[in-house]
Amino acid sequence: MSPSFECAVPCRGNYELKKMGKQTKKEAQIKEAQINQNTPVIKLKGVGEKANALFAKIDVATVGDLLSHYPRDYESFALPVTVGETVPGEVCAVYVAVAGIPNQKTVRSLTILNVIVRDETGGMLLTFFNMPFLKKTLKPGGYYVFRGLVQTRGTAKIMEQPKIYGLEDYRRQCGQLMPRYALTKGLTNQAVLKAVRQGLDAIEYEEEFYPRKFLERHELISVREALRGVHFPADYEALKKARRRLAFDEFFGFILMLRKNKELVQGLDNCYPMLETADTVRFLEQLPFPLTNAQKRVWSELREDMAGAHCMNRLIQGDVGSGKTILAVLALLMCAANGCQGALMAPTEVLARQHYEGICAYTRQYHLSFRPVLLVGSMTAAQKREVYAQISSGEANLIVGTHALIQGKVTYHRLALVVTDEQHRFGVRQRESLAGKAEQGTGAIGDGHPHVLVMSATPIPRTLAIILYGDLSVSVIDELPADRLPIKNCVVNTSYRPKAYDFIAKEVAAGRQAYVICSQVEEGELEDVENVVEYTGKLRAALPASVQIAYLHGKMHPVDKNRIMEEFAAHNIDVLVSTTVIEVGVNVPNATVMMVENAERFGLAQLHQLRGRVGRGNCQSYCIFVSSNEKKETMERLDILNHSNDGFYIAAQDLKLRGPGELLGVRQSGDLAFQIGDVYADATVLQEAAGAVDELLGKDAELMGDEYRDLRHYFEAHRRHDKNVTDFRTI
Repeated sequence: MSPSFECAVPCRGNYELKKMGKQTKKEAQIKEAQINQNTPVIKLKGVGEKANALFAKIDVATVGDLLSHYPRDYESFALPVTVGETVPGEVCAVYVAVAGIPNQKTVRSLTILNVIVRDETGGMLLTFFNMPFLKKTLKPGGYYVFRGLVQTRGTAKIMEQPKIYGLEDYRRQCGQLMPRYALTKGLTNQAVLKAVRQGLDAIEYEEEFYPRKFLERHELISVREALRGVHFPADYEALKKARRRLAFDEFFGFILMLRKNKELVQGLDNCYPMLETADTVRFLEQLPFPLTNAQKRVWSELREDMAGAHCMNRLIQGDVGSGKTILAVLALLMCAANGCQGALMAPTEVLARQHYEGICAYTRQYHLSFRPVLLVGSMTAAQKREVYAQISSGEANLIVGTHALIQGKVTYHRLALVVTDEQHRFGVRQRESLAGKAEQGTGAIGDGHPHVLVMSATPIPRTLAIILYGDLSVSVIDELPADRLPIKNCVVNTSYRPKAYDFIAKEVAAGRQAYVICSQVEEGELEDVENVVEYTGKLRAALPASVQIAYLHGKMHPVDKNRIMEEFAAHNIDVLVSTTVIEVGVNVPNATVMMVENAERFGLAQLHQLRGRVGRGNCQSYCIFVSSNEKKETMERLDILNHSNDGFYIAAQDLKLRGPGELLGVRQSGDLAFQIGDVYADATVLQEAAGAVDELLGKDAELMGDEYRDLRHYFEAHRRHDKNVTDFRTI
């Protein structure tokens, strides 16, 4: 029999237990130092030069940045259960004895340690990767708490890479709702927790910026309570209230800026009226494929906008492969044929280069009137100077690039059309910046405001798109080309992995390529989540040595990221293990397999976006969604992807299934780069925030009343500094 276990700690986290009414020495020091949101994080106790540099890597420079670095997930440490009580697909803790000497083997560069553990109800196999030291640490007959994701292999229960605790250590954590943060190598979760605690003590003295009646009407807790509740929640209910307030703030600020932006651009005179020329007609006649009816409808809307009395400000929304890019090329060609410049801005260098090369190929093949240039950040200073000269002189009439297009040294000659690809990767301010470049042009007429066309493959239901793209007219391409092969999908549990690896090996042997998606970069605090770095090692051990495998994630240096994506596009890499950084940014028609680990942790809409990385060529493509959670409702939710490749249908289902009660375990989609708000899980909050903005502006369009003074000042600062709307963001 194993020793008895009792949880001695109440559910409220021990880091929050302090005597009420007494000010600690730390609080007194912080208050005396007058730390506020703009204070550099290095001013906090315990944050030295080294820690400050690590915080900078996760975009935390000030206390305000720190407090808005919200937990990416939470863990609840429940009482241990017996081996017999464990449920496959759930994270469990077991208090068991090590049965026998651990067995160690090496497969290529991967060390695998297998350990049998037992209690009175049965045994379980534990597997550890690249942790050979545990062979000496785990003594036969010794009792330990092992916590991890329970899986099955045949009839046997297993845990891979579980965390190990002593009895007393686990007791101290039992019952807590522990926040887990996005980290970087060298920065621990505990270090972030410690810094956040200090920052929260400083924020206690911040004033509320919404009027009291506004808070009451919308049932919002205070910002102080929300920040404390999201970082150190007493329970799930406190977390829900905190998240709702912070998501409301994000949506409110974003929509407020959209409404003001709409006032600026709506009804602007068309300074660059465009007439359809023979160039676009001839190009369409020569294309080897006809436009779909949906494409024809949208092309008609673009022509009318560009020739109309007012500036075009339009979004094209359509699934991957629906043909948005050819419409953008047609609009840019119409612009060039009318003697003007056009700009196409993409969120990554690889995607910008692919757009540039595709347009150059069209130009050569069909003798188009484009004189294109490429402008990206990795170019040398001399290369950039040459391109700047071509742009300012008007020699180049089509400029393709990344955010380098909006940098100060770029002067346009007669910029009349701005196209941004993957709209949700750019903030409102960046679209304004690129559009504003036209007004500084050397050949501008009138106020010089260009036409704006944005494209997105993110399948957002129309009710939400009207809110999120409130400053744009929306065109939807709801039809795929008839010759596109539908992707074959399957939703499986973790026991299917060996078959999936065999299938990937066969596809690679046939000359194809594959993606494997993990939601974590490297081994972190979450026991049930696969990570890119460790998984790459496991995959190398499982696949033939001839298969070339590499990994990719957002924390890599931009030069390294571009190199890996280019190597994969060139087929020098067979299998790419990646985070969702590949959701946008590379087009590889030869890739036929997409395997997503921990699929249950993603929203359906984002899984559909990831699936769009395959199915771009002439060969049959496949998507394998691996769920480590085998609960009926989880598998049923994922099964929707089995029956539809329609992004808008899937988005509608995502909206129904991911209500505000589902806060944990499902990765935020990343749409529009909100830090905490999720347009699917928080759809009702988004709609409420939109209504609140409209109501407020209806009463006081400029927020000049005394009761709105703090609100006005807060959102003026929000407009200048919020990373959601001013920074160039990629996943």
